[in-house]
Amino acid sequence: MDEQPEAVAAAGATGALDRRAELSEFLRTRRARLKPEDVGLPSFGRHRRVPGLRREELAQLAGVSVAYYTRLEQGNGRNVSAEVLDAIARALRLTGAEHAHLTHLAKPKAHKKKPSSRPQQVRGALRQLVDTLDGIPAYVTGRRSDILVWNRMAAAVFGDWSELPPQERNWARMVFLRPEYRDLYLDWEQKAADIVSYLRMDAGCHPDDPRLSALVGELSVKSEEFRRLWATHDVREKSHGVKRMCHPLVGDLTLCFESFRLPDDQEQTLITYHAEPGSPSADALRLLASWGTVASGVGRAG
Repeated sequence: MDEQPEAVAAAGATGALDRRAELSEFLRTRRARLKPEDVGLPSFGRHRRVPGLRREELAQLAGVSVAYYTRLEQGNGRNVSAEVLDAIARALRLTGAEHAHLTHLAKPKAHKKKPSSRPQQVRGALRQLVDTLDGIPAYVTGRRSDILVWNRMAAAVFGDWSELPPQERNWARMVFLRPEYRDLYLDWEQKAADIVSYLRMDAGCHPDDPRLSALVGELSVKSEEFRRLWATHDVREKSHGVKRMCHPLVGDLTLCFESFRLPDDQEQTLITYHAEPGSPSADALRLLASWGTVASGVGRAG
């Protein structure tokens, strides 16, 4: 059942997301996506009242009792062992990102540190590195999909984020609430799904973060697409890939991105974009670089 916007907004107002509810819904949605034949179990062709595997089938695959798994799916993961979580992750065929998310939700004692309310700071040397990546759009993201620093080429491609108030320099806000970003991304639905999956992982690590809860609550009220994607409980990490865009000045752009999580701060990520050498997109990037501040000021973040 989809989460109601009022319920999620209320969680945001309290400054915390319900970890037990998150654990329950995550396990339920992962179980619902599997069919018996996917995991080598007979389906017998009988009518099934619920989509996907039954609890008893999942418990059988994981080698735990039905009562034990039921308690876990009801959000009671206080005493669950890492070995049992591993077995359940294998039975559900979780990805590495999903397995990590399950662990964060089920074993909160391993994550006692509460997020600071102070703005994240980027090291001076990293700021210099981003600035010196001439001709390459680059920026650093932090918690909650916040954009912390960016270079001239990132502004030319994505818009001059310096024109936005600091609290609005956030990928989730821009993708779901600003129409120009829907126009920018030819694969907007995929970009939106990626953003939501990142927020889900953040919420698993820091459900007591009031700023994250407030962001989720606001987006749930203002965006039907966000509510739909949030209710899927999907989590994933993408360290590289391709984005297709339609820039208002140079037209279609196909750019490859690479993400580098900082070794000394796992909550900050450097992201760079480049075009295939000799391609029309490479020519377009050079054109944007030659235009400089003129390109960055054209209606992308205004």
